[in-house]
Parts: sequence; structure tokens; C-alpha cells
Amino acid sequence: MGARCSKLSLCFWPSNIKSNLNDSSDIENGNKNEKDSLPGFSEFTLDQLKAATSGFSSENVVSEHGEKAPNVVYKGTLDDGRWIAVKRFNRSAWPDSRQFLEEARAVGLLRNERLANLIGCCCEGDERLLVAEFMPNETLSKHLFHWETQPMKWAMRLRVALYLAQALDYCSSKGQALYHDLNAYRVLFDQDGNPRLSCFGLMKNSKDGKSYSTNLAFTPPEYLRTGRVIPESLVYSFGTLLLDLLSGKHIPPSHALDLIRGRNFLMLIDSCLEGHFSNDDGTELVRLASRCLQYEPRERPNAKSLVTALIPLQKETEVPSYVLLGIPHGNAPLNQTLLSPLGEACSRLDLTAIHEILEKLGYKDDEGVANDVSDPQF
Repeated sequence: MGARCSKLSLCFWPSNIKSNLNDSSDIENGNKNEKDSLPGFSEFTLDQLKAATSGFSSENVVSEHGEKAPNVVYKGTLDDGRWIAVKRFNRSAWPDSRQFLEEARAVGLLRNERLANLIGCCCEGDERLLVAEFMPNETLSKHLFHWETQPMKWAMRLRVALYLAQALDYCSSKGQALYHDLNAYRVLFDQDGNPRLSCFGLMKNSKDGKSYSTNLAFTPPEYLRTGRVIPESLVYSFGTLLLDLLSGKHIPPSHALDLIRGRNFLMLIDSCLEGHFSNDDGTELVRLASRCLQYEPRERPNAKSLVTALIPLQKETEVPSYVLLGIPHGNAPLNQTLLSPLGEACSRLDLTAIHEILEKLGYKDDEGVANDVSDPQF
């Protein structure tokens, strides 16, 4: 059911961390293996990222709106075989290279299993790029709105809500309390099917850029009034995601609140979930969403209280996320589906495609002449 969704998915670095439902401080305390498995924040060269993405090939674009997006995200592989996501900003987005580097380094200090972590950046000439872990199992938007084989299970929806709240709580505890344009495309699934928050939203899309690109109906009231984002704005956006999880649709908050006030909140619940959740749990999640969507920012809960409210609601906590999500698990499927464009061209012996990719990369032979890979001796 549902149309095929966009290709967007971001960042994954393999980790052996066992998922848990503890609060954010416990996650951080038990997060040493995650930190050890990830490289420190690095500055990449533009040539490295060109090579990793096959010359920023259109075949590697994973952005929500493809190459039409003002800032395009690509998947790629480094020389050591590790998969990355590369966000390439519009060339006029960050004229001050020092400010871009400072903000990227600050986000790059974060390391948590609830995040798709930022592991580097590039700042050469007027090029500004971010490099993050690659998430191979699509976005919340794909699994919630555009599913093909099964709707997302109630237990998985509750887990998404908790893991996202834990990610926000961790970021807040580290002084990164602002997140720009939180939506279902920013929630990504790693190789184990665990939801993670994309680190890209922790940086603005430009030095003075807008923080919300979504429909105004989903924008926090204070942003509409002042044009400014505050930590409480993020909680409002979290409330809109709770509505997404409840309904399986992208419902405007004003419409949802009208239903809640009229005690018709069961009309919000996704019909695919009928018989698979208790009314008490549904009521509690609706109540939490309505608190997040309060008009006055001071009346909204903070991230830590969101975690506290969501932990008791969790179901099937011993069942792995990939089982709840209904996706394959293991390295074999991942390796089969994540061949680079060059790898795919080689696997089918497509010399024309190989030639085009090498030309984009500027590959030349020892004498500085571009190789002719149409030669059958290649």
C-alpha cells in the first residue's frame, strides 16, 4: 500500500550497541562503545568527497526532493569502505567559512546511539559540506506514510517516539537545544532498524536561513510571530510527529486539537492499528501530543519529561526493531543493496556507464590523457 517514497535516507556507521529503553543519561553512560566505533570529527577534502560520491553523481542523491533541493544530500563510500551521507549546501549558504566550521565542529562533538552522528565536514573555496553516518533503512516518512508490505506496528511507533525524545534530551544536555525543521524525513533507521535523529537538522541550512521549510500549518506559533526558534519550538514539532505516529498521516495540529477538544481523539488513530493497541495507551499518547502543541511555549513539556512519559508506554521491548519494522537484517542484504554506482556498473560489465562515471571523476591515465574504457582490453 502507498506510493513509493523518495530515496532519502542518511548516515550509518555499524555499531554493536544493544538497544535499550533507558533514559538518556543511561544511554550516554553506556555509549562508550558507540564513541569508540566512530572516528573523531574530521575535515575532508573536496576531492575525497567527490570520489566517495562518484563525482556527486545524481544516482547517489538521497535528498527528499532529489537534485531540486537547495541543499542536496548524497550517499557515498570512503576508501576504507565505510558508507557516509554528504550534505552539500548551496554555494551562497555559508559565506563565512569560519562560522560554518565552528558550528559543524560543535555538532561533531556529539556522539550518541540515538543520533545519526556527524563525523566531518568540508570547507574549500565556496563549497560547504557536512559528512555523517549513513542510515540504510529509509526514513520515518517512508515507513509511516508510504509503506508497501505492512503498516508500522504500534510498538514500533512508541519506540520511535521514545528514541526521538531521548535524542532530543541528549542534544539538549550537551547545549544543542535547537533543531531546525524536525519532521518525519529527519528520523532515519539504522541497519538494526533502530530509529535515529539526523544530525543535519542541528545546523541551519544557511547562516541566516529559515529554520522551517514545512507547510505553515505545522510551524510553531512563536516562529510565525517572531521568526525565531527557541527550544520549546522543537517540542512543538515533536508534538506534530506524535500526531504522525498516531494517525499514519500528516495532520495539521489545529485540526488534531479540534478533534481532541471535542473528545473525538480516537478519530486520530490510524485505522490500520485497530485492535492492536489499548485505549489507555492511545489516550496517553494523544494527551502528550496535546501538551507539546500548546500555544504558549512555557506550557509545553521539556525533552526529559517526554522521555519519562514515554518509557512506561513501551511494548514488546525485547523484540528487535528490525523485526517490528519488518525489514531484513544482517550484513548480506546491506552489502547487496548498497553498491556504489561504479560498483553496480562493474557488476554488470557496463563499460559505457563506467566510462561516464570515471569521466565525472576526472580520471586520467599516467600520461594525463583521459582513459577510453570502451577499449575491449580494459
